Amino acid sequence: MPIKQSAKKELRKGQRRREVNLKRQKAMKDTLKKVKKIIASGKKEEAKKLMSAAYQAIDKAAKRGVIKKNAAARNKSRLMKLLNK
Repeated sequence: MPIKQSAKKELRKGQRRREVNLKRQKAMKDTLKKVKKIIASGKKEEAKKLMSAAYQAIDKAAKRGVIKKNAAARNKSRLMKLLNK
């Protein structure tokens, strides 16, 4: 455990950031799973409506550093490829 006051504060900050990052990552993964499931069931019009939510979740995760920029681009590309298939 940290001894200095500044180290204790950094520990608290890290814990809060971890919670926020995990929440954002879970939101992203949930929307991706939802869109992929809808695409698999053949409802393309419904999937197109959810694409903006999926893109938004991916972009927010990349902006906050939860995933890297290229990983976000790859996820969006693969999602669109699935939809157009």
